[in-house]
Amino acid sequence: MTAFSFIHAADLHLGSPLSGLATRDADLARRLASAGRQAFEDLVSQAIERSVAFVVVAGDVYDGDWADTTIGLFFARQVARLDRAGIPTILVRGNHDAESVITRSITLPDSVHVFPAARAGTLRLDALRVAIHGRSFQGRAVEENLSLTYPAAVPGWFNLGVLHTSCTGHAAHETYAPCSVADLAARGYEYWALGHIHEYAELSRDPWIVFPGNLQGRSVRECGEKGAVVVDVADGRVTGVSRLPLDRARFERIAVDLAAAADPRGAVEAVEAALRPLAAVAARRLLLVRVHLVGTTRAHDALAADRETLTAEIQAAAHRLHEDIWLERLKIETCRPRAAVEPSGAAIDPAALLAELDRDPDFRTKAKAALAEIGGRIPVTAAAEADFDAEFDALCAEAEALVLGRLGGRHC
Repeated sequence: MTAFSFIHAADLHLGSPLSGLATRDADLARRLASAGRQAFEDLVSQAIERSVAFVVVAGDVYDGDWADTTIGLFFARQVARLDRAGIPTILVRGNHDAESVITRSITLPDSVHVFPAARAGTLRLDALRVAIHGRSFQGRAVEENLSLTYPAAVPGWFNLGVLHTSCTGHAAHETYAPCSVADLAARGYEYWALGHIHEYAELSRDPWIVFPGNLQGRSVRECGEKGAVVVDVADGRVTGVSRLPLDRARFERIAVDLAAAADPRGAVEAVEAALRPLAAVAARRLLLVRVHLVGTTRAHDALAADRETLTAEIQAAAHRLHEDIWLERLKIETCRPRAAVEPSGAAIDPAALLAELDRDPDFRTKAKAALAEIGGRIPVTAAAEADFDAEFDALCAEAEALVLGRLGGRHC
């Protein structure tokens, strides 16, 4: 049995918009819009350069049904590059590109194999003595444990299972085609190529059961390195699994403690220092960073008093480090020192009034209702990112700091 390598990818979500900064800079918007496609182009280029035996995509090639044929033509063009290089592409459909979801079609090269949804099937690559088993989703919601329908391993061959599944579950993803590690191991395959969970995970190494994560992060909810995995095989056994970063735009979160910052300038300097290690990441791709300002600081009210200027200064600091470091969002979650909230002795104490208002259940009910109405009027992706309900307390704290800061910082 010869040695070979293959690439395992999943969750390309071609056609999915990236959230973030598209409205701030036209060039940035263009680069964000093309990031997912460029990541897949890079995957194809890597497959050709490495002369891999085949490419496996474990579901969700598309983010949903096409508005036109542009997305389908792009995918067809890329797999045609693999076809010309003699590299087969093996797919299963997931919940986003299930048979009942994608209504259009583009003829793909004969070297592209899409497993059916009616039953699990097996594709044999005779020259390599590789048996690839898979089953697609028929619809978006699959509650059946599909792994139990997969055939037994072909004796003496390298057996590979391809499955779109939540497996044992993940808080950030819907439960589809649930199964256990024991269910997968029982099939006797050497490797399971999974999809659906957007984070890299090795569930087992005997046998290998791997989620490669999605190819391109789409929002700050999908932080860190994204891409595929390269799997090396020799003598019918997996000899190596290595990550292959392919993302063209990466999201990160950092928290910056401003306890030592006496004023906004000190805060900006602290953020710049925290961003400095990320400059190397930005040298190869767009980097979009959500900055959380935390800690007890005398600068608390002043930071919120002119949020627009603070945001601009932090963005300028990021660009001093690298032109492709962008501030995705600034969250001010600092608090003022204890002395700053003690009664001032004045006839009207703004801090005390605001604290009393925050404790009023009627105010909180009305405020949440207002935020829910706002959420219903903005795009779905933006509403999901805002997450007003989960961040209600932080929003109230920010509003309080803004009011006191605008009053002249007398409570700092």
